[in-house]
Amino acid sequence: MSSDSLLTALGGVANVLFLIVGVYIYVSLIRQIGARTPASTNGSARAFGLPEAILAVGLVFLLLLGVVASLSHPSIQLKSRDLVENLFFTLGVVLVVIAFLQFRGFDLNFLGGFAKLSFFRALSTGTILMLAAYPLISLADAIAQRLLGSGSSKQSIVELFNASQTINQRIMIIVFAVAIAPVAEEFLFRFFLYGVLKRYFGRLLGLTANALLFAAVHTHLPSFVPLFVLGSCFTIAYEWSGSILVSMTMHALFNSVSLALLAFPELFPQ
Repeated sequence: MSSDSLLTALGGVANVLFLIVGVYIYVSLIRQIGARTPASTNGSARAFGLPEAILAVGLVFLLLLGVVASLSHPSIQLKSRDLVENLFFTLGVVLVVIAFLQFRGFDLNFLGGFAKLSFFRALSTGTILMLAAYPLISLADAIAQRLLGSGSSKQSIVELFNASQTINQRIMIIVFAVAIAPVAEEFLFRFFLYGVLKRYFGRLLGLTANALLFAAVHTHLPSFVPLFVLGSCFTIAYEWSGSILVSMTMHALFNSVSLALLAFPELFPQ
């Protein structure tokens, strides 16, 4: 056996072991979540009610309008101005939801588990769970490509990053993808929308609907299945840890690694 064949075989074995570890970790998390009693899960937290459900329906409708608009004009390329507008729009939506929940008397700090874990523990937990999620995402991507074929298009923000000519433009994309988008998206999808969905439909349907919506709003069909798995891992991590900081850490880490791979195309296959 040649050295190349040996390295290929060892790489295949390592990938299989990595996948087994990832499956084991997430199955363990799901079993621990399922074993919890309602009292231990909710504690003294106040549950979302009908007003929050109405706001969630409006938010979902708004997100789906964006999906339909994007699918109706697939040839339009994302520009820096579009990214800035999207940034302010997203932050505006987050602020509206925060103001609404505070007006309704919710303790966001307690409800989101912001003080439940220290920064280091949230960072270390999120890093471990993100590493465990990577083989699941890769498997989902491989299955999707085998069944549906590999799409030639890339997500709009990926195309914008690859086409960016200035360092300022790349810095803007990095800040948006690593610092702003993970916080805003996790607050809206996991903290708020999943919280409402779980309240009325239970964990399983809530997780499924949330992950489907999360994958859909990225409006990139070749990435739909792996994005669904990614969103599911975020939700499981949030539900298990009780802290939205864990899924925010995972999201930021995933985007950071993705941009790092894009920044060095000569070293990593795109």
